[in-house]
Amino acid sequence: MRVSQLFTKTSKTVPGDEVARNAQLLIQAGFIHKEMAGVYAYLPLGLRVLENIKNIVREEMNGIGGQEVSMTTLQPRDIWEKTDRWDDQKVDNWFKTKLANGTELGVGLTHEEPVVDMAGNFVHSYKDLPFYTYQIAPKFRNELRAKSGLLRGREFLMKDMYSFARTQEEHEQLYERAVEAYCRVYERLGLGDMTYRTYADGGIFTSRFSDEFQTLSEVGEDRIFVDEAKKVAINEEILTDENLQKLGLNRENLVEKRGVEVGNTFHLESKYTDALDVYYVDDQGNKQSIIMGCYGIGISRLMGVVAEHFSDDKGLVWPENIAPYQVYLVRIGGEEAVKHANALYEELTGIGVDVLYDDRDERPGAKFADAELIGIPHRVTVSDRLITSETYEYVARNGGAATELTRHELLVKLGRPNN
Repeated sequence: MRVSQLFTKTSKTVPGDEVARNAQLLIQAGFIHKEMAGVYAYLPLGLRVLENIKNIVREEMNGIGGQEVSMTTLQPRDIWEKTDRWDDQKVDNWFKTKLANGTELGVGLTHEEPVVDMAGNFVHSYKDLPFYTYQIAPKFRNELRAKSGLLRGREFLMKDMYSFARTQEEHEQLYERAVEAYCRVYERLGLGDMTYRTYADGGIFTSRFSDEFQTLSEVGEDRIFVDEAKKVAINEEILTDENLQKLGLNRENLVEKRGVEVGNTFHLESKYTDALDVYYVDDQGNKQSIIMGCYGIGISRLMGVVAEHFSDDKGLVWPENIAPYQVYLVRIGGEEAVKHANALYEELTGIGVDVLYDDRDERPGAKFADAELIGIPHRVTVSDRLITSETYEYVARNGGAATELTRHELLVKLGRPNN
């Protein structure tokens, strides 16, 4: 992509109606557009980041046997009435609507009931279990406070997965396998060292503890207490001596931190399958309950968390595996610089390197400022001065001084040494 072809532009002005740094930076850098509080459109650069995060999550869910589906946003009232959740006052952030004939519908808040209703068409025998199914889709929640940019949205992108098991033992195995996959997701996003499996209240989903995945952050809304030796934490909302004893945690080595919830997993037991009359027949011909688990990751929230954490006073600093492009190519000079920069652009894209090429007739300072604000990992400059020595100026966005590299040295930096 050439910067001259991007319809989006960067801005030097911090949006006055945003207090969250993630939203400020993402708007300034041209990654998102604010429709209203808690609702954002993803622009070309932002969508590429979002897709890269989705792909990491998708690879890890597929890696444990997850089967991807696409559920509907509109949901019928009757399946929610079967679980007594349609009029449940605990579900206080639900958008609802009506058809022209007056029929009431729910708008994609969560998908336990719809996914069980769907599975009921296919699960009959013990041979049909176990399995995971998941989707990556928008969710809609009528949040009272949508003030933290992508960290708390009214419309947001989420991966929700559900496991179906024959026995409690089988469920526990599926559950822990999913938790391990979550840990790999956060590791690949560069958040592994600062993200803790955190015991929390199961809320509207389960009477058991849930497992939140909390990334330490000064902007976090949750207070958690961390056992750094065990790499686990407990949410303040369930911090009692009784719960600490149940979980095998000692209050005296717990350290108070602030965190942002970047994932949550729940033991659903057979609450939803029983209510919707979905069972399986075992090998003895007896009808048995199906044990479920639920596993959520906020995809768009992760984008906001990464933007908060990987940034500095100049702008965003994307980790390489989710950056919108790998290289920000800057052209400075006359016809020779144009020719050499065009050639390098074609060469890099030809060997599979994603390049954002700043081919604008702008002063060098403006191009370098945009490169830092947008936060692409590698900046490469082609200039009249460097052409004579057959080198390029290279700067890593995550720090370090500018250096001059030959073509081969540059390809080594970019992980393409054999080209």
